Amino acid sequence: MAKARAIIKRRKSVQNIKKITRTMELIATARYRKAQERATEAAAFTRKIGEIVKDLGGATGEVSHPLLSTREPVRRCRLLVITSNRGLAGGYNGNVLRLAARRLVELEAEGIEPILDISGKRGVAFIKFRGLKAETVYTHFDDRPKYDEVEAVAESYAKMYMNGEIDRFEVAYTRFISVSRQEAKLTTLLPMSSAQLTMAGATVAKKGAAAPEPEPRSGEQIPYEFLPDARSILDEIVPIAYKAQLFKCFLDSAVSEQIARMIAMKGATENADEMIKGLTMQYNRARQSQITRELAEIIGGAAALE
Repeated sequence: MAKARAIIKRRKSVQNIKKITRTMELIATARYRKAQERATEAAAFTRKIGEIVKDLGGATGEVSHPLLSTREPVRRCRLLVITSNRGLAGGYNGNVLRLAARRLVELEAEGIEPILDISGKRGVAFIKFRGLKAETVYTHFDDRPKYDEVEAVAESYAKMYMNGEIDRFEVAYTRFISVSRQEAKLTTLLPMSSAQLTMAGATVAKKGAAAPEPEPRSGEQIPYEFLPDARSILDEIVPIAYKAQLFKCFLDSAVSEQIARMIAMKGATENADEMIKGLTMQYNRARQSQITRELAEIIGGAAALE
């Protein structure tokens, strides 16, 4: 009887865990849908403003912007790694952290001084475990990153770049492609490049489908008339495009985190179901053995009395 009671106790524990994982799966699903809506809305704006900056830069060959100018040689690179504040998200954090660790090794091999920044408590725990040091830590970004908060972070990096404190700014994050595909990605935000502007915002689609590739732009240069002047317009638009791209990195990461947690919790719920079935079979067998043993004892006792 003791074995049957232990099985019942364990099965009850697994059933309680199943309720928790199922609830977390439903919460992650709801948060994923909201995060995807925000990412989809921001993607079109990010892509379009990137195209405008590229067209304006091509139409005004003599006008440039500090955020568009490259620096050679690169001596200092700032690397921002975007992770989550919570776990139970499968390989979401592990993939981007491994990518960031490899990038740090590559930068040091190239003779570039890496400066590491971390967003998310899981990333902070990782660098402490690895014995690394983060210059800046951000733990206030959650599954709904706010543009104002990201804008403040973006302005600090832009100021460092324009003041010559850093020569490159890179971001390691999880890029959302579709519900079934997310990948850890490393992208360079400063200096801004033409390819980066063209592809900005092109990877988030509605209803979880992969976004179509941007249509090829015509090689014909578009004529522009500037009012008041080209430099004033670029000074206004280029920082907006840069901030929008960093905001998109945070939005992509938020969507990918919820998908990873949704899949992980779904798998945990299914595993709990299998465990409950197995424990139920074990209990039935233990109970059957106990009943058989009790019957044998009764029969043996009756035979002894004859």
